[in-house]
Amino acid sequence: MKVTIGNGGFVERLEVFGSDLTVVNAARVSFDKESLVMDPRDEKLVSYLAKHGHNSPFFHPQVRFRIRMPIFVAREWFRHTVGFARNEVSRRYVDDEPENWIPTVLRARDANKKQGSKEEPIANNSERVEQIQKYMKDTVTFYNLLLADGVAPEIARAILPQAMYTEFIETASLAAYARLCGLRLDPHAQAEIREFAGAVSAAMSEAFPVSWRALMGTEAVPAAVAAAIPLTVTTEVVTNVKTAASPSEFFTADFTAPTAPSVPTAHTPDT
Repeated sequence: MKVTIGNGGFVERLEVFGSDLTVVNAARVSFDKESLVMDPRDEKLVSYLAKHGHNSPFFHPQVRFRIRMPIFVAREWFRHTVGFARNEVSRRYVDDEPENWIPTVLRARDANKKQGSKEEPIANNSERVEQIQKYMKDTVTFYNLLLADGVAPEIARAILPQAMYTEFIETASLAAYARLCGLRLDPHAQAEIREFAGAVSAAMSEAFPVSWRALMGTEAVPAAVAAAIPLTVTTEVVTNVKTAASPSEFFTADFTAPTAPSVPTAHTPDT
């Protein structure tokens, strides 16, 4: 699954480790039980775990992505560290021609916000976009000139703009991506990072439909990517369910969960 974003970015899901059943069985092991096929009780269990902040079962499934995004977006993305492993292309070793993100709409500054922007573009949007395109092209030309003069790539890269695309492989848990997307899909997050978070969210929804719906509190796929990503949910059909010798059942249909205190909503960091 690969989604193209902007003039050169993308989000590609490489591997999925585990499934919704991985979450279920990580929780059921407390009672020495195991489910081999998702049923309504399992879905109810996943919802309960997410609602009441029992997060550890959601750390067991993992997903690996290959992502290409502008540096100024990546620096915000990389602020999410807990549960993530990343390896990034290094311009100390790579000297092929860089590609820069080119905006098509230069959103105006919002005087009523300390951060963020308006939806409307500036008055001379087209003129400034053309100038940006020329500037980006000239920057790459000068970078190549430095290399031709024998300047080491680790030095020549210093003149490249924050709009340059960087690429990395990233592996993280279901819980980690839920936190990232929960923050980066917020309307207060910058529009450019919301695009990447939306693509990741769609990929996670496809891989873990029950868990992702429970963690994100919605069945909806972000509108920014819904049209471009047809979600296909596949369910492995397996028979038999191992039951515990004890008559005690964990989250049976008639189980009444104790009321847990509400968990404060995490504050969205500066974006």
